[in-house]
Amino acid sequence: MAVFDPAVALAQLRGEMPAAMVPRLAVVDTLPTRTSGKIDRDALPWPLTLAGGDQGPALQLEGTQAWVRDLWVEVLGADPTDVHDDFFDLGGSSLASAELVSRLRERFPSTTVADLYDHPHLDDLAAHLDAMKSADAQLNETVHPVPVKTQAGQLIAQLPLRTIAAARWLVWLSVAAAIARSWLGLDWLPTLPWPVTVLGALTLLTPPGRMVLAAAGARIVLAGITPGDYPRGGKVHLRVWLAERLADELGAANISGAALVRWYAKLLGAHIGAGAELHSLPPVTGHLHLGKGSAVGTEVDLTGHWIDGATLHLGAIRVGKNARIGARSTLAPGCRIGAGAEIAPGSAVFGRVPPGALWSGAPARPTGGSPSAWHRQPAPTRPLWRAGYAGSSLVIAALPILAIAAGAAAVSPALRHTGSWSELAVAALSWLPAATVVGVLTLAGLVLALTRLAGRSVAEGRHPVDSAPAWAAWTTIRLLDEARTWLFPIYSSGLTPAWLRALGARIGADVEASTVLLIPKLSWVNDGAFLADDTLLGGYELGGGWLRTERVKVGKHAFLGNSGMTAPGRRIRRDSLVAVLSAAPTTRAKAGVSWLGSPPEPLRRTTVDADSARTFAPPRRLKVARALVEFARIVPVVLGMALYAVAALTLLALADRSWWLALLLGGLVLMTVGMVAAGVTSIAKWVLVGRLKATEHPLWSSFVWRNELADTFVEVMAAPWFARATVGTPALNWWQRTMGARIGRGVWCDTYWLPEADLVTLRDGATVNRGCVVQTHLFHDRVLSMDHVTLGAGATLGPNGVVLPAAVIGRHATVGPASLVMRGEQVPERSRWIGNPIGPWHGIPDAVVSAAAPEAADETEPTA
Repeated sequence: MAVFDPAVALAQLRGEMPAAMVPRLAVVDTLPTRTSGKIDRDALPWPLTLAGGDQGPALQLEGTQAWVRDLWVEVLGADPTDVHDDFFDLGGSSLASAELVSRLRERFPSTTVADLYDHPHLDDLAAHLDAMKSADAQLNETVHPVPVKTQAGQLIAQLPLRTIAAARWLVWLSVAAAIARSWLGLDWLPTLPWPVTVLGALTLLTPPGRMVLAAAGARIVLAGITPGDYPRGGKVHLRVWLAERLADELGAANISGAALVRWYAKLLGAHIGAGAELHSLPPVTGHLHLGKGSAVGTEVDLTGHWIDGATLHLGAIRVGKNARIGARSTLAPGCRIGAGAEIAPGSAVFGRVPPGALWSGAPARPTGGSPSAWHRQPAPTRPLWRAGYAGSSLVIAALPILAIAAGAAAVSPALRHTGSWSELAVAALSWLPAATVVGVLTLAGLVLALTRLAGRSVAEGRHPVDSAPAWAAWTTIRLLDEARTWLFPIYSSGLTPAWLRALGARIGADVEASTVLLIPKLSWVNDGAFLADDTLLGGYELGGGWLRTERVKVGKHAFLGNSGMTAPGRRIRRDSLVAVLSAAPTTRAKAGVSWLGSPPEPLRRTTVDADSARTFAPPRRLKVARALVEFARIVPVVLGMALYAVAALTLLALADRSWWLALLLGGLVLMTVGMVAAGVTSIAKWVLVGRLKATEHPLWSSFVWRNELADTFVEVMAAPWFARATVGTPALNWWQRTMGARIGRGVWCDTYWLPEADLVTLRDGATVNRGCVVQTHLFHDRVLSMDHVTLGAGATLGPNGVVLPAAVIGRHATVGPASLVMRGEQVPERSRWIGNPIGPWHGIPDAVVSAAAPEAADETEPTA
């Protein structure tokens, strides 16, 4: 019998495998087993007694070096044999990095993951730690749960808020009933008098009417509120929440009014300078000043407030003359952007940015470069194109209405001869599946046709905003952004690549794509690439009356993580990875390199060893099985449409008695239907996936498909009917508990994006701000890896932040806006952190400007 030689085995492994994937070898007398006969992993020795050639001479170390060496042994099971050994060469992964950094913070609280990446060698890391100053950041105070009276006030406010939505429903139903009376002969259906219907449509359905009502309501609710710091859950906070909810219920931010957003901002009280471009929503507070010729890109957070522990920071935002704000940036309360300055996409800005500076990152810092000059020449203006933008907004908003009309027309013969409410209900619900299929196909066809039509005018380069290419790019982004909601079941499925190809994108074989946003004509995704949730390919840039678009390319087997971005003209090289909430590097980047952050920095990582038949090369039987499960996504779509039908029939039946009665009880009807939608979603989750645990599943596995099906129930049923209407309220917390989340008392949760809710713990008084994702899973290398995420009592996750699996934010700690908590990272109690990835946050939390502070004139823009 041959004798096992650990040294020979280790040498062979090192010759055939990447260094980071070489396993540790140890010889044990016996393998411990459980009563089931399986290996008892918990009983295996750790750290390992290293075998043979893997056991080098013992290092004689002391002080910090000895302590770091001991931590390496505990985390990796690898005993360094040289002070120059590299943490990653010894098997360090991203998860091991976060675990080690969390242990290092026991003595050096300011240690970051970036420190380990910058100093991977044992001696270098120890020297860096010894040179590090002790943490001088302020410690947070104790954060108590949101007051019960505030939560009660939110619940009471739900009824009048939903009644406003019911009023809009009743106007639409009156119009629909009038059409049914004329075309189908249903003379017994109730209708409002035409003058009332016309007045209701003008005020509640048209974009100008909705915006005027929302702005007037916000000004009344927020009268007298000035920038400053206020208690979380106090009267000011409750009024700000109420104003935002009022605008949501009135549909002020609906796509139909996208071209009127500057006018809406002025109604709210904002100052919008001549020639300023605003392609994001303004704050309901009206605390916004855009200088002449400034430009704010898409999905920029201008809300002007956020919750930090027990405090609501509320401030004004000022963007100077000809300054530019990149897409998906966050402007914190009180920030000031100097004239001619440029903020890179995905940045978070605090305090003041000097005139003419180029800043990037979270928090944003000077990059050492100068703002781009492509927008400096005056752009020609053609006012008639503004009518074109308004027209395309109305057309996009009308697409769902046309789809509903097509579905209704398909079943109209069955409705024509009904003579009572019971007959109408039976006929409508019986034919609902067929009507839903017709409506979905019609909507998809309309989106496809309009995207293709706009694509004819899309072109690379710099274009005046008032031109056909700029209009086409703007229309495409707006349309496909809405389509991700309307046609959610098509996304994150086996159909997604085919759908993107049909839209005009170049999509290679074996591509996996989720809710990606792109300009199809300018997007090229190569074979085997993976585009995760909410990724942005290209889009467009604004500045000086110009709009710039460029082609983007994603290389073969590249990975773009959740909320990752590729700016116009950038490319992701072959086998490269752009991490969660990160930006693609410049075109000079090499293939096979991973990137993290904004601006992106190289990231060292290990690949996941998985069966290729379950990741990249599935057999036909798995493709068929996946298609069957994904076909079942029609079920939540039909159930969602059934809820619309039930709500409509109930409101019409009440209106048959009295339109005033329908208005009085309308809010209660919508709330009841919402609770049914939430309940059905919870039941579907438990039936489809049960209670979730920390584990891994390859892409081509039943669990992944069933989990996506459960998520379709969330997005199609719970989100539109319940979750979006209850953000920040105890009602949302109650529902998330039914989904499996552990949520304590007085938690303020401003998002429903808690995927795999069983793995989420939000303890008493914790805060999850708007736009956050408590990301309990990652999908690198086509393997779904899930783990727990915990926010301790009183902990805060700032707006647009992401926390990755196995991470813990300690009690009363704060993670600032647009920040990324790495996988497995632990944030110490009462500490303050910010960044992508996070680092210590020193100094004041915000540059909140008091109401008494005078507005300075725009600084003179530097000469290019």
